[in-house]
Amino acid sequence: MAEPSAATQSPSVSSSSSGAEPSAPGGGSPGSCPALGAKSCGSSCAVHDLIFWRDVKKTGFVFGTTLIMLLSLAAFSVISVISYLILALLSVTISFRVYKSVIQAVQKSEEGHPFKAYLDVDITLSSEAFHNYVNAAMVRINRALKLIIRLFLVEDLVDSLKLAVFMWLMTYVGAVFNGITLLILAELLIFSVPIVYEKYKTQIDHYVGIARDQTKSIVEKIQAKLPGIAKKKAE
Repeated sequence: MAEPSAATQSPSVSSSSSGAEPSAPGGGSPGSCPALGAKSCGSSCAVHDLIFWRDVKKTGFVFGTTLIMLLSLAAFSVISVISYLILALLSVTISFRVYKSVIQAVQKSEEGHPFKAYLDVDITLSSEAFHNYVNAAMVRINRALKLIIRLFLVEDLVDSLKLAVFMWLMTYVGAVFNGITLLILAELLIFSVPIVYEKYKTQIDHYVGIARDQTKSIVEKIQAKLPGIAKKKAE
């Protein structure tokens, strides 16, 4: 007589244990990066913090360094910029090496090489890490090739027309700006637009929603008038 009571109790225990499992659907804590795995969260969150100026000194250093690089490339050739950068780095390291050698000779100390801690660092790339990088790159390359084939072979007429209009607009942009100028503008936008959007998110989302609705209605009208598109939707 005791066995049926245990059997009736077991479903309740299993249901309570199964009910406790879905408490963390994403497998992450509330403070973790949303919709990101454990491996990609670190790098993605680092980029997010960088462009949102979470650490002002770090973001300022990266922003200033890359902007100076791009401005230098706009004024000089790539070979000249790389050569000047290498010369500047060598000037700093050689000067510091000579300075430390003189100090050690005067003080008669045996501190050794000033860069010994950095020289002993293992910077070799393992075969496993190399294959991981190659596999990740191949996934992106294959995805890009599929997209290119789909656009140029007109799998979707609307998407191909969007690309054609975008390229036509880019001809006017290219007539005004060169590649380096576009990179400078892109960097200024990357380091300014996210923080502005974060501050005025509500107002921006309102106007973006209006523009998106109007664009969607225009695209639907175009799709309705294009031959083959309406038939494809009906199927």
